[in-house]
Amino acid sequence: MLKQEFIQNAKQLLPDDYQAFEASLETEPPVSIRINPSKHAAPDLYGKGDHTVNDPIVGDKAQKETGQDAGALSGIKKVPWCETGYYLPKRPFFTFDPLFHAGTYYVQEAASMFPEQALLKIFADTEFLRDRITVLDLCAAPGGKSTHIQALLPENSLLVSNEAIRSRAMILSGNIAKWGRADNIVTHNDPKTLGRLTHLFDLILADLPCSGEGMFRKYPPGRDKWSSDNVKLCASRQKRIIRDVWECLKPGGYLIYSTCTFNTEENEDNVFILTEELGAELIPVPVKEEWNIAGALRHDIPAYRFFPHRTQGEGFFLALMRKNDKTADTKVIKAGHQNDKRPLTIPDPIKNMLLRADRYIFRTGPGATNDDPKTSGKQAGSLYAIPAVHENIYTILSERLNVLSAGIRLGEFKGADFLPSASLALSTELNTSAFPAVELSCERAIAYLQREAVTMPEGTPKGYALVTYKGTPLGFVKNTGTRANNLYPREWRIRSRKSP
Repeated sequence: MLKQEFIQNAKQLLPDDYQAFEASLETEPPVSIRINPSKHAAPDLYGKGDHTVNDPIVGDKAQKETGQDAGALSGIKKVPWCETGYYLPKRPFFTFDPLFHAGTYYVQEAASMFPEQALLKIFADTEFLRDRITVLDLCAAPGGKSTHIQALLPENSLLVSNEAIRSRAMILSGNIAKWGRADNIVTHNDPKTLGRLTHLFDLILADLPCSGEGMFRKYPPGRDKWSSDNVKLCASRQKRIIRDVWECLKPGGYLIYSTCTFNTEENEDNVFILTEELGAELIPVPVKEEWNIAGALRHDIPAYRFFPHRTQGEGFFLALMRKNDKTADTKVIKAGHQNDKRPLTIPDPIKNMLLRADRYIFRTGPGATNDDPKTSGKQAGSLYAIPAVHENIYTILSERLNVLSAGIRLGEFKGADFLPSASLALSTELNTSAFPAVELSCERAIAYLQREAVTMPEGTPKGYALVTYKGTPLGFVKNTGTRANNLYPREWRIRSRKSP
């Protein structure tokens, strides 16, 4: 039930259509997903069997082949402001779709896909940002916007995904690994620490912690937790976060400010105060009239609002800022001593796990000892492959931040043996010919994701094998000849035993 003070505030914001707004909060939330263009496999959204017309990508193929509208064939509709976003006619059993765990798509609220339009505006207006850029997703967990940004960035760009709360940062790291891209570093730091990385980032996405009013339909208990005091607390925290991180944005760089709440204190008021205080410019983002996105409710500024009675989605707010490019302090943070470390000597069989190994440098996890060339990396802990083009920034971040993962986690050394990781299996850079592949049925794939024993077909070579579903890698097993050890990470396993 909505609190009376919230109702009064909402009526002031929406004097002409409050009743429609309140009624929309009692409707069923829409379900939406984003396809991973790097993997481009159609999700098996409706359970077991052949669901050709129910799969968005297959539906697109059907449209080309038959001339019929894919949405009419399947009940699936495009999210208009996101090229890879789709609305689904009902909520499938995502937990029991192996392709969900394989990172072929991400379940994301449709309104929160709107930052795509802000990025397209930036790329259209700023020629140098059409090339390789460095981006910070400041409050990135659980990973929806990070995985979305990765699909949009120019080649050789780098995304740093940060989360201040460690438990959420670990979830973020797992979702980034499943998405499969190498151009990401996951960190766990307070915004103030990131702010010391002077002029490192071309773009910052700040999807800020907020009072969550825009999620009242999806999460009804949030209505009982709402208070005006919490709104004030969130508004204050949001300003502090932006102030703390502002120095790490390059002069002329952009910051996307967003929340999933309705009130003006956390939205227009904060944006107006911050742009005045920081000397930033607000940049309009083109929107189509038929999208039915609302504008700013105060201060007459370019800002974009999603209301559930106007758009098919939850509550969302976005404003795009540009930093003054005449900032007096132009010093740029530089890498320190770590660049002088002797590089790891990596055996060719490990390098050959990547399709384009020559593009990568190899680094071990925190605390590892790797200066002795005689070890050839053995007993050095977890091994990561990082795009060589990002070596300098990786060095800077590893010296100053708490880095949880970087690039592709290849695996770890166990004495003379090298144990490949699930992150490698899910990477789009995996050389699939480096391992024998075993295709699983849906039922057996779910059993594998529950970390149950998997039987290998007769004739499967001993050693590490890649298990796949519909040709898409899920992870590794180690075939001993008499049994196959399931190597899927415990922290990722499907805990539910129910079947859809």
